[in-house]
Amino acid sequence: MANPADLEKVLGVHLKDPSLLKQALIHDSYVNENPRLVPTSNERFEFLGDAVLNLIFADKLLKDFPQASEGELTHFRSLMVRGSTLARLAKDIKLGDYLYLGRGEELSGGRSKSTNLAAALEAVIAAIYLDRGMAVARNLVLSLFHRELEKLGGQEALIDYKSQLQHIIQARQQETPSYRRVAATGPDHEPHFTAEAMVGDTVLGEGSGKSKKEAEATAAKAALEKLKASFT
Repeated sequence: MANPADLEKVLGVHLKDPSLLKQALIHDSYVNENPRLVPTSNERFEFLGDAVLNLIFADKLLKDFPQASEGELTHFRSLMVRGSTLARLAKDIKLGDYLYLGRGEELSGGRSKSTNLAAALEAVIAAIYLDRGMAVARNLVLSLFHRELEKLGGQEALIDYKSQLQHIIQARQQETPSYRRVAATGPDHEPHFTAEAMVGDTVLGEGSGKSKKEAEATAAKAALEKLKASFT
């Protein structure tokens, strides 16, 4: 097992109380085998870290995507804090090397299990929050997640198409556009969706994409282009 002190160097954060970082790395299997040595695992820190992450991303996304609806912001936040994202980032910093695991968990590949890695990353963020405060925790989170956040930036225009269409339709017809999925093709790992933007039973535009939201956004874009053409 790697020295937790080296993890501070990887993260670029020095903790005043190193025991907090150690606590964040203790899996419950280690507690089960060493109950007198360590009475509790990192589960409580995991709980706090989840809340800290959600607050940081709620604040960040609200500022970065002023045109996004509450539902879209919730979707974006879920992409950031879902287990697969956390586990992938934890692997990038080799967080599994620092975990305190029981023998059985060690032998079963516990250092590379996504659930262990995601939980440990949340716990580490909680430890940094407790030791250094929200500002330091926020800087670390935004640094770790910067590539994931950049991916969201590419979806801002897609959000704007739907917002623009809704604004125009509500102003002209006092109605709200709806979206209907008309096709879903391709394998599970590479799906392709087709959707229609509608007002009542009238189809305004059709679009496609790799996700339902992308298909809806491109349908809104097609609808906007038709509406603009009708204005000229």
